[in-house]
Amino acid sequence: MTTTRSPVHYAYVLRCSDGSFYTGYTTDVERRVREHDDGDGAKYTRGRTPVELVHVERFESKSAAMSREYEIKQLSRAEKETLVEGDGPRRDGSHSDP
Repeated sequence: MTTTRSPVHYAYVLRCSDGSFYTGYTTDVERRVREHDDGDGAKYTRGRTPVELVHVERFESKSAAMSREYEIKQLSRAEKETLVEGDGPRRDGSHSDP
């Protein structure tokens, strides 16, 4: 009997070429960043390429990752700056950079 492993889920933050931040959810960070850079990502990032991955948090469930995505989107710009600089609170408990 084979067991299927559930995918890992991520909340991530991109810095766009105009200096703005974009926050999203995905199961494949590298693919998603590539899609944003290729113009196939979110409407917001089109015309703001290239993008730079500046923050990633890993979660075991889709709902946890999407909840965190929402929380990050509610942060002020200053709070997002603190988060991406590595000094802000992370919900996944990790401390690694993207």
